[in-house]
Amino acid sequence: MIRHATPADVLEIHRMIRELAEYEKALEEAGASEEQLHEALFGERPAAFAHIAETADGEVAGFSLWFLNFSTWRGVHGIFLEDLYVRPGLRGGGYGKALLVELARICVERGYERLEWSVLNWNTPSIDFYRALGAKPQDEWTVYRLTDEVLTELGSQARSVLGPLGS
Repeated sequence: MIRHATPADVLEIHRMIRELAEYEKALEEAGASEEQLHEALFGERPAAFAHIAETADGEVAGFSLWFLNFSTWRGVHGIFLEDLYVRPGLRGGGYGKALLVELARICVERGYERLEWSVLNWNTPSIDFYRALGAKPQDEWTVYRLTDEVLTELGSQARSVLGPLGS
């Protein structure tokens, strides 16, 4: 069963984010708190959305966490899937596919024309799973990222590059 996440799911989603980070060999980078996650999903202005996959007996099998993006080329929103995770003991049970099917349904229902996500190059089980669904890698694109000190440094240059606002 796939359902919308509720505030009562935040603790479990947070645990699964940490499990995913550990699987991706980056647990030390997963610093988001439960409070931040709650605010992002259920605050006054939600920035992200989540779905929960449950087993027949109500056990949480996995989750998807996503947000809207926008294509200037297509002129419409799309979904960017930030995280898709199914607990190891439940993989192969159709939960990952069910979560992606739900996101594809939302795209079709709302007129969104893209469902996109990133996958680590070494994660061949996930790559094989996505390809089996018909997903195509975007090999001509490379993701870039600014974080931490580099982001702060670049952001602090705004005044010197643009001059005082309003001038």
